[in-house]
Amino acid sequence: MKFIDTHSHLYLQEFAQDIDTVMLRANNEDVKKIFLPSIDSSHHQEMFLLEQKFPDACFAMMGLHPCYVKENYLDELKKVEKLLKQRKFAAIGEIGLDFYWDKNFAKQQYESFDQQMQWALDYNLVINIHTRNATQEAIERVKPFAQKGLKGIFHCFGGTLETAKQIIELDFLLGIGGVVTYKKSGLDEVLKNISLDYIVLETDAPYLTPVPYRGKRNESSYIKIIAQKIADIKKVSIEEIAATTTANAEKIYGC
Repeated sequence: MKFIDTHSHLYLQEFAQDIDTVMLRANNEDVKKIFLPSIDSSHHQEMFLLEQKFPDACFAMMGLHPCYVKENYLDELKKVEKLLKQRKFAAIGEIGLDFYWDKNFAKQQYESFDQQMQWALDYNLVINIHTRNATQEAIERVKPFAQKGLKGIFHCFGGTLETAKQIIELDFLLGIGGVVTYKKSGLDEVLKNISLDYIVLETDAPYLTPVPYRGKRNESSYIKIIAQKIADIKKVSIEEIAATTTANAEKIYGC
């Protein structure tokens, strides 16, 4: 079996003391590729260093996370654009809309999202989307870009079947992580009605740790727990989950 973690922040401080062990555990659990979404420029160095240390396993994205769209967002976007011109990235992400904490920078979030989706088209890259309390708004924002050929993943999907179908109609994938193991998530009923062809696996480490480790630090080795839960929901083998989701991830990221 081979798994791909399509969204993991292993470069964050939570892993600074034991990253070698974390990577070894991931490899031992058949997690062979890990994609690293960008947050903002304050984290770029750590992300690049991790990618350099594990060049066969870790692959960086580039983008400005919506929660970090603040007063300096134009400067941050300039740094994103400069790096996109300098080197190849796996994707533009994580980008999107987040209205959970506040909407003080909602206008700037929309502007940043649009700009980065345009860059994805310009550089022939896919996108990795973060949404919180803004999924429908994000779907509507993506539509005109999807019509031009933009593809990507709605990371950390936890919505309804109707929302999932809207995303699939855009030819985007659903990133499924630890939330699927939570009793009240409702994702089990949604996934019963969704083809595996539209699903990729992710951890969002160190966040959203799956049961039975909920409340502790998440890591990429827990992908297999998420895969087993989906296998149980879909009534198929974990080998089928591994094969299909890995093929989906390799196709979307071109790896």
